Amino acid sequence: MARRARSEPPPPEDEPASNASSETDLLRRILEGTARATGEEFFRALVRNLALALHASHAFVAEITPHPSRVRTLAFFGLGRFLENVEYEVADTPCEEVLRGKLCLHPRGVQRRFPSDRALVELGVESYLGFPLVDAAGQVLGHLAVMDTRPRGEETRQLSIFEIFAARAAAELERLRMQERLLASEKRFRDLFEEAPIGYVYEDTQTRFVSCNRAALEILGLRAEDVPGTVGLSLVAPTEEAQQRVHDSLAAEQRGIEKASIELELRRKADGKPVWIQRFSRPEPDGKHTRTMLVDITSRVVAERERNRLRHQNSYLREELRSERDFEDIIGSSPPLQDSLSKLRRVAPTDSTVLLLGETGTGKELLARALHQLSRRKDGPLVKLNCAALPAGLIESELFGHEKGAFTGATERRVGRFALADGGTIFLDEIGDVPLDVQVRLLRVLQEQEFEPVGSSKTMKVDVRVVAATHRDLTREVAAGRFRSDLYYRLAVFPIAVPPLRERRGDVAPLTRYFASRYAAKLGKSIERIAPSTLELLERYAWPGNIRELMNLIERAVILCAGAELEIDPAHLRALPPATASTDIPPAVALTAEENERRHLAAALAAAAWVIEGPRGAARALGLHPNTLRSRMKRFGLARPHESS
Repeated sequence: MARRARSEPPPPEDEPASNASSETDLLRRILEGTARATGEEFFRALVRNLALALHASHAFVAEITPHPSRVRTLAFFGLGRFLENVEYEVADTPCEEVLRGKLCLHPRGVQRRFPSDRALVELGVESYLGFPLVDAAGQVLGHLAVMDTRPRGEETRQLSIFEIFAARAAAELERLRMQERLLASEKRFRDLFEEAPIGYVYEDTQTRFVSCNRAALEILGLRAEDVPGTVGLSLVAPTEEAQQRVHDSLAAEQRGIEKASIELELRRKADGKPVWIQRFSRPEPDGKHTRTMLVDITSRVVAERERNRLRHQNSYLREELRSERDFEDIIGSSPPLQDSLSKLRRVAPTDSTVLLLGETGTGKELLARALHQLSRRKDGPLVKLNCAALPAGLIESELFGHEKGAFTGATERRVGRFALADGGTIFLDEIGDVPLDVQVRLLRVLQEQEFEPVGSSKTMKVDVRVVAATHRDLTREVAAGRFRSDLYYRLAVFPIAVPPLRERRGDVAPLTRYFASRYAAKLGKSIERIAPSTLELLERYAWPGNIRELMNLIERAVILCAGAELEIDPAHLRALPPATASTDIPPAVALTAEENERRHLAAALAAAAWVIEGPRGAARALGLHPNTLRSRMKRFGLARPHESS
């Protein structure tokens, strides 16, 4: 026990218990004294009446603290007055035995049995009776004790009265603890309700608000004082769709549907700004109120609208890009071209390999793009590789990829073009320039749709359609041993000849007008017409460089044009001989395609003083990659005059 605390003023004197007519009257009097009391009032009445009933000098009730070795008194009555509550360690006190769940009775000599409990000496206690307070689950909550300054007998009547009071005290203490837990729980849930990131609204069936949490106030733009009387319907956006959604939701609630959910556009009361919410409602059992949860999805809706805007913008820009790059805009109505396009339309829906055959500059890449767009793979990637534009040692890596450290200079892993084209189309331009050792691996991909990256043993599976193109005569290349016959037959499943421009003379005029309009717009010029003499000149020309040569020529002419009429100097057509010698050279149309190309390359190189690269180089004038030009110079045996000897 702790030391004796200071006393409170004594209460009015009560009639001594000894004057009670009987034990029953005594119990009735004690019970009546505590029947209407709860909490602290109950415990004070309990110990006072207990001390009086048992003629004891002291009585107290105590509970175990969160620290199990300590207790604190809830009410302490002694020598006719209430004492201050105290907290103390139970070790080496008579209370220690009680808190183990046992009745503890020391009729006399209690001070001698517990010499360490100095409070017993200070209070003059000679006898002690303690009874544990046990809840419904059998857990000890505290104890009830009476002490006396004189020895006491072991009277059965006292023990039975004591037991009744102990049970009553245990019930009240358990009730108080449950009440504390309930209050703590309510506070916790109230805090969760108020601080929740999701809005909660309690409203009646006419959407008049009763209460809102903080999140709901922020979402709806309300102040706390605005909540009573606010009608939720007044916040719904004045659109037919939004109004109908709310009408359907309320109708569902009135039909007794347990839970209704909609997306909904509102207008914030504070500033009228739009806010989008996901609304979940649950009718109350009374049928008069509804609990509603509001999830703010404004950022999600705005992001989705922005994605849609960007998606449409991207689609528009892609269409613009297609137009800029002649994508799908194949100009011309000549029979040779229409025959090629007819074949292209028939093969496009299949997955068959297509081989585009034609001279340089005829627009084979343009047809490959159109083929992809007309196929079922149009939503997949279209990946291009110009096989003539790469050194032989890099083609394999570009096609199939490589692992880090696979060869000197491979400082990081690289994904190959076939892997990038998975699910789409790969366009292999200038397929005739692929080295023989790479042709073997290429054949495997065409047959098995699988390959291993350079430096890797892991096989990759792909789903790729192959479209190849070449200006070479592959049958001649096969006969010369420069191209594998099995790869040729695998590529030539469906060959399409792309006609040269000299066979499409009826298309020269519309192509000229198209390129003139395009470059005029690009350069900020206004060209209203093309000189008839220019159109006649262009239609007579053999076009060894085909459409690419025409396109470059028109761009140059637009740059030089100073008026509204486009006119081209015949001197700009480098492949044409001088007028005085025109009858001495056979017409270009009578030459073979390869001889036409050789002459065209030689003329371009001579005009560029045999400079290959740079802004004034022949490659730029021909619209070719410098490596491609070097490869073709080697094939045609073209070199500077002093180098050929």
